[in-house]
Amino acid sequence: MKKFTKLTSSAIPLAIENIDTDQIIPARFLKATTREGFGENLFCDWRYDHNKTPKADFVLNNPTYSGKILVAGKNFGCGSSREHAAWALQDYGFDVIISSFFADIFKGNALNNGLLPIQVSDEFLSQIFAAIHKNANTQLVVDLENQTLSISDTKQQETFEINAYKKACLINGYDDIEFILNQQKDIIAFENSNS
Repeated sequence: MKKFTKLTSSAIPLAIENIDTDQIIPARFLKATTREGFGENLFCDWRYDHNKTPKADFVLNNPTYSGKILVAGKNFGCGSSREHAAWALQDYGFDVIISSFFADIFKGNALNNGLLPIQVSDEFLSQIFAAIHKNANTQLVVDLENQTLSISDTKQQETFEINAYKKACLINGYDDIEFILNQQKDIIAFENSNS
């Protein structure tokens, strides 16, 4: 996984609540077992009509918005436990997902795959949407080390919670196996001290 410490980016606003994993990546695309290629089908049923023509009214098809951050409505990632939802978001190019609530399994899958889900208050989420709608190029600043999210245009800021272990993994670019392998010297030393 790539290291994540700080990100400054514009954001794509998806002000829809209760976005489930089947909307993120429909079940018919779950045949692959590697992470690559899922981004092209992210939100497929919302992005394209039955002829695979992009729907002009869907935000991912709107050239006004771009960035490595997706700002979504409350209860993002509910539904099935498919890890492919995190794969699709990351393969599309997102590094951060912001919402005022995440389904637990989605949140875990995201963190396990190097995608940072940031849960903010309902009030701060509304402020983020307002800032983006006022200026589509407004920058959001994610500081993982200090666990802060800032809106550059308005200087509003909120702290966010993250599991200390997952934070360390993201900062160092480790998945769970790489984290354990990185502890190999300490593990060997411990084993030798007890033999």
